[in-house]
Amino acid sequence: MEIRASVIEKRLKNVKEIIAVASGKGGVGKSLTASSIALYLSQKGHKVGLLDLDLHGPSQHIILGLKEEYPHEEKGIIPPKIHGINFMSIVYFTRDKPSPFRGVDITNIILELFAITQWGELDFLIIDMPPGTGEETLDIIRFIPKIKFLIVSTPSSVAYGAVSKLLDILKEMKLPMLGIIENMQMNNNKFTKEKLANTRFKYLGGIYFDKNLENSIGNPKKLIRTKFMQDLSQILQSVIYS
Repeated sequence: MEIRASVIEKRLKNVKEIIAVASGKGGVGKSLTASSIALYLSQKGHKVGLLDLDLHGPSQHIILGLKEEYPHEEKGIIPPKIHGINFMSIVYFTRDKPSPFRGVDITNIILELFAITQWGELDFLIIDMPPGTGEETLDIIRFIPKIKFLIVSTPSSVAYGAVSKLLDILKEMKLPMLGIIENMQMNNNKFTKEKLANTRFKYLGGIYFDKNLENSIGNPKKLIRTKFMQDLSQILQSVIYS
């Protein structure tokens, strides 16, 4: 039995909701969605944690405009508070250098991050998952209790093809799902909604392509005023508070 699993359970005992923001592939806006969800919930007065678990391509520190904020040690690692969010990332340990992790190393890193991080009392812990259905995703499913998945896709057959594989895994393992968000919509495209019509998976809504979104990267004050955030906020109102 993995001893750290029991430590993880203790670390997360005061976290009310754990939401894993996932996708079948990269490039669909998963990380930006995860950080925006954390910002939205924090703005609403909730105690929020954000964990960047994309071991090979962490980006939350870029999206949030991380500068000199670092975790500190006190019977574990206490995340720094950034824009009202308790934030933890592998980037604190890799210093944003290439991270060629593989196999058992990935499992050990995930276990260690969860075992050492002191989240304290949180209403929500948002996990920015790595893309795909690899070892990281399977480890999270195995070791993290009471987790719910929120899936991000785009109106693309390539993106949905990858997402459908993740959905199959979640269905097979009977894991709770909040539903699927369709990012980068254009021209009232209903691609993802139609694909999900004959499934048990819930279509949560669409976020229209925001050509000015890139200008808000690194500046959360700008990000929360974007059309992207407006569309996401409407979806979250029905998902989080339903």
